[in-house]
Amino acid sequence: PPPAASKFAVLANAAVTGTGGSIIGDVGTFLAPPTGSVTLTSCPITGTVHVGDGVATQAFNDFLSTYAALAPKPGDVSTTLTGTLAGVTLSPGVYCFDAAATLTGVLTLNGPSNGIWIFKIGTSGTGALTGTNFSVVMAGGGQASNVTWWVAEAATMTTSAFQGNILAGAGITLTGGTFNGNASSKADVTITGTAVTG
Repeated sequence: PPPAASKFAVLANAAVTGTGGSIIGDVGTFLAPPTGSVTLTSCPITGTVHVGDGVATQAFNDFLSTYAALAPKPGDVSTTLTGTLAGVTLSPGVYCFDAAATLTGVLTLNGPSNGIWIFKIGTSGTGALTGTNFSVVMAGGGQASNVTWWVAEAATMTTSAFQGNILAGAGITLTGGTFNGNASSKADVTITGTAVTG
């Protein structure tokens, strides 16, 4: 992610709602009050809340730029994936799902500390990312900060051990489990009982 966005663990257009769980990193919204809001209930945060201020606005615009830059274009080279990715090991590279991705089981990303993984979900124009009891394991020195998940539509993670940065075209919903990365949404972000480490 661009430097300005990287300090935000959670970034949304209008609303961030956290119930239970915890967040390490800054939380922000593009819109200012009263439309923009961050509501955290029994959800401790280690970081700063930015609701529509200059820092959040800059970070959100950087997110939009990155999202647009990663958007699928004619001539893109990527390896097309199918299935749940359970038991799959992937080396650094660009991977795509033509439509929605419904993931379960354990995905291993094996590569050096400077290896970069980019996943594009919904390269045909539509498609959501859904993970249930889904784990991402970094191996060989790979870093979660070098993993990007570009999603055409919404992203939903339930009782998962997710790693990487999500750039979502719609809402992000995290329930239970852990999330190691930054969650950026063109809509709202809802976190229930998830430990988020930006």
